[in-house]
Amino acid sequence: MVLPDHVCPFGVRAKAMLEQAGFDVDDQILATRDAVDRFEHEQGVETTPQVFIAGERVGGSDELERWLQRR
Repeated sequence: MVLPDHVCPFGVRAKAMLEQAGFDVDDQILATRDAVDRFEHEQGVETTPQVFIAGERVGGSDELERWLQRR
């Protein structure tokens, strides 16, 4: 989530982990609270960011970290 007065630290962390692991990142920025709420509702999740790799949802930044450690 990126707003004029807020940048999601978990999103920044997830993007950095992916780039460090050699992934190209297609960053879908949720710029409003409504966009975040809509995304969470559509995906059936309670938090952002949510990382998808090859069309499969990995999860948030903590789940991504565990996923990357298992690769």
